[in-house]
Amino acid sequence: MNRLIVLLTSLLVVLPVRAQALSDPTRPPPALSADTPDAEVMNSQVLQSVMIPEQGKPIALIGGQQIRLGQKYGERRLIKLTEWEAVLEGPAGIERLFLTPGIEKTRVTTPAAKAQSGNRP
Repeated sequence: MNRLIVLLTSLLVVLPVRAQALSDPTRPPPALSADTPDAEVMNSQVLQSVMIPEQGKPIALIGGQQIRLGQKYGERRLIKLTEWEAVLEGPAGIERLFLTPGIEKTRVTTPAAKAQSGNRP
């Protein structure tokens, strides 16, 4: 009986320690954490969300600020907004911010689609 109590007590001590070791899958990448020195610079240039309503102007959430199409974000103006990209124009030229940086979209074509298009690229 004493061994069972000791075993259960040790499990109660070990389980919370193991639970703390698990990482949060919803946590932002370390580069976006407020603890990093470049966090302010990174957050200011990150496209976080795109909202394209049926009526009204599309809105981009950039660095925590809602910017409507045509409005300025700092010295740059939001000139184009799609489901995955915001295009800003400013003194330094055109800048593209992607909703999923590092991920490249490609079109998938099936043999039937190629035959219907007449083998056009």
